[in-house]
Amino acid sequence: MSSFILGRIKSIVYALKGFFWLIRNENSIITQVIFAFGFTILGFYFQIDRFEWALQVLAIGLVLAIESLNTAVEKVCDFIHPDFHSKIGLIKDIASGAVTFAVFTAFIIACLIYIPYIFI
Repeated sequence: MSSFILGRIKSIVYALKGFFWLIRNENSIITQVIFAFGFTILGFYFQIDRFEWALQVLAIGLVLAIESLNTAVEKVCDFIHPDFHSKIGLIKDIASGAVTFAVFTAFIIACLIYIPYIFI
């Protein structure tokens, strides 16, 4: 096998290692996965259409991806400066704010999808 293919395989293995670490160890990711599972069940219950599924999957992926990046930022900050520092705290708050943007976006998408099914 060429070194290019081996490099891609190694990249996939590292990505999966990070994926499973997040799902096993990071409470915020576990919580978001539980919400994702709940909304997936709702999608099947209400028989949402293909476009609504696409929006829902995109919203779920957005929240999980941003939450994962937030975790990475927090881990880097803790590694660089394990003690409390106001600038490190601000950096962590900003990263957490990015998650909040993603969650608000996902919430709006969920409302757009499910309110018509619930109230009509």
